Amino acid sequence: MWFLGLGLLALALKYFEVGMVATWSWWIVLSPFALAVAWWAWADSSGYTKRKVVEREELRKQARIDRQKNNMGMKTSNGQRPRR
Repeated sequence: MWFLGLGLLALALKYFEVGMVATWSWWIVLSPFALAVAWWAWADSSGYTKRKVVEREELRKQARIDRQKNNMGMKTSNGQRPRR
């Protein structure tokens, strides 16, 4: 996502001819987009994206379980009783 943001910023600066970016080659200005594509290809093929999704789902699941235990007055996963 950082590469995409950097690419959009460089593209806007080049288009509006702001600062030293106006003198840069288009290859340099558009290179962050190529890096973003390479990053997304690697992240998808290596399973990085899927692992992050699973981690997020596990955190949400544990938070939901802890919230329900807290509402019932039971100990949560961190071993502490809820405060009253």
